[in-house]
Amino acid sequence: MSRLERVETGLGEECGVFGAYDMDGGDVAPSVYYGLFALQHRGQESCGIAVTDTYGKRKVLFKKGLGLVNEVFDEECLEGLKGNLGVGHVRYSTAGGTRAENAQPLVINYVKGTLAIAHNGNLTNAVELRHELEYTGAIFQTTIDSEVIAYHIARERLKTPNAEMAVKNAMGKIKGAVVSSPRKMIGARDPFGFKPLCIGKRDNTWFLASESCALAAVGAEFVRDVEPGEIVSFTKNGVTSDKSMAIAPEKQARCIFEYIYFARMDSTIDNVNVYHSRIIAGKALAESYPVEADLVVGVPDSGLVAAKGYSEQSGIPYGMAFHKNSYVGRTFIKPKQSQRESSVKIKLNVIEEVVRGKRIVMVDDSIVRGTTCANIIKMLKKAGAKEVHVRISSPPFLYPCYFGTDVPSNEQLIAHSHTTEQIREMIGADSLGYMEIAKLKDMVGDLSYCDACFTGSYPMEVPGKDVSHAFEE
Repeated sequence: MSRLERVETGLGEECGVFGAYDMDGGDVAPSVYYGLFALQHRGQESCGIAVTDTYGKRKVLFKKGLGLVNEVFDEECLEGLKGNLGVGHVRYSTAGGTRAENAQPLVINYVKGTLAIAHNGNLTNAVELRHELEYTGAIFQTTIDSEVIAYHIARERLKTPNAEMAVKNAMGKIKGAVVSSPRKMIGARDPFGFKPLCIGKRDNTWFLASESCALAAVGAEFVRDVEPGEIVSFTKNGVTSDKSMAIAPEKQARCIFEYIYFARMDSTIDNVNVYHSRIIAGKALAESYPVEADLVVGVPDSGLVAAKGYSEQSGIPYGMAFHKNSYVGRTFIKPKQSQRESSVKIKLNVIEEVVRGKRIVMVDDSIVRGTTCANIIKMLKKAGAKEVHVRISSPPFLYPCYFGTDVPSNEQLIAHSHTTEQIREMIGADSLGYMEIAKLKDMVGDLSYCDACFTGSYPMEVPGKDVSHAFEE
């Protein structure tokens, strides 16, 4: 659950956050735009940018809306967002519905000025915190848990001498955030490190981003990751760090699904390269589930690298069997089953000449409900594939995620109520093999990670039910 917030005049899951602070006073909106563009894979439902001029009136200017980054923003819009401190957000809903008022950054006026927040992740205790605020007079304008963060930071700011202390005090309740104020940008990563956050620099401009690929998009140099439990503050005087909220490394719990699926393959998170992780996953699948076949293919995008790893380990040639329409959002994060099914049909086309008459090993990152995988297998066989052997670079999903990843409740998880053999029959595969839980550690080296969606072993206390849309009720 890392987040990018700002206090200014400051993953559901996955979302992407991007912040920029030009100490020389230059406008940062274009950089934030391109940073969000690079993070578009983390959310396609809505996006937004909020900026302020730390050398001027410190008025917050913002624009947000439903749609992709290039649909919500144009050149004229960016020209109107003048300010040297900015925060941006791309979103898909894990907590709160898909509606315009839930788009981020949130911009809230209070007695100390304005708070603008961009947040990646879910609050496991959002319901109790929101009820506590409501019974003390708070009025909420959205149905997302990020608004709870805004209120807590705003209230703490009334009792503390600076924004950093307000964020630190609020983190004791909210378990993670990133903030910027009229004079500074503050980034905070939750102590478990569920969601990634990194620091970059270009000339005299500092950046905070969910992934390092966004830094490359704006020509910034990767400096380092924000450590779990760390609060970093950027002002005209430089950068300061507070690690007093950190916990022992062995208790940290980075989301393993960042390496399996969410992150872009050219990103590096906590010193682990995503591309390399997926190669390792593919090789592990080939070791665990060998099969006689003619071609290994990956389902774009996150299945491609794992497929290459499978090919390298097995010696079976690697090929490209699909043409992907890049203008269709990820099927996994569509909020409704009807949308999920229709988008699969326009998202991928099978290249018949590649698969006709061949025994195919098809590598994908996950099976959640089974609908998408079944449709793709049907497309391959219709195109002439003799056999389709499915290999999944994650273990079976058995438990919901409460930390920001869109893993739904148990009854919606196909593996929760079906055996691997039953799933194989349901999706129409000739064989099916999942990543072994014990081999996940090979993907991330010495990092401690969260695999609760596979094992049910949560790193903290979680709600007894899915509360991701509790505020919609």
